[in-house]
Amino acid sequence: MTRYVAYYRVSTRRQGESGLGLEAQMSAVRAHVGHAPLVAEFTEVESGKVNARPQLEAAIRTASLYGATLVIAKLDRLSRNAAFLLSLRDSGVDFVCADMPNANRLTVGILAVVAEAEREAISARTKAALDAAKARGTRLGGDRGNLATVRALGNVNSAKARSAAAAAHALRLAPLLADLEADGVRSASGIARALNEKGLKTPRGRQWTAVQVKAVRDRLAVR
Repeated sequence: MTRYVAYYRVSTRRQGESGLGLEAQMSAVRAHVGHAPLVAEFTEVESGKVNARPQLEAAIRTASLYGATLVIAKLDRLSRNAAFLLSLRDSGVDFVCADMPNANRLTVGILAVVAEAEREAISARTKAALDAAKARGTRLGGDRGNLATVRALGNVNSAKARSAAAAAHALRLAPLLADLEADGVRSASGIARALNEKGLKTPRGRQWTAVQVKAVRDRLAVR
């Protein structure tokens, strides 16, 4: 059965405190998911003009962690926000709207085309400026002739990318590990067993072991 993570947004703190608009969104989401598990709910109290969406980021991380589908009540309130649309499109999580059941990552990608068109226009202008600078004799770029240096730098960047991905996964797990420890599950083997029972996988899609749990704890300890 599909699992869901819900994301709601209200535009003012008064709406957030009073529930105005929020209750309708919750009702729409719960009607859409029916009896399917709703593993988490996140509410953003923010203006639509502000691109920073910490609760959206948390919702996406949680959906990714559980392999769940992100669900919102109404797309029309958010469709003008390019940052929101691109976050959804690039998140890698499945996505659905209660008011537009056929909307998905593809739909969101289409809606983001307008925003991307402007980015491409900026890129084209930048390239034209660089071409003009090159024509004037300005030296562009770095040392591309030293292939050994370039290769070594690529290896370092690859290792950094893998390390960053592992650190990000550890951060997504941190709240769940804290909850398990608060419930008295403190041993690495006990936590591994609990994660497996919840249907969670390691970054490589495997079952958890005590060794992998210890590695996550070590990463969190050095933050």
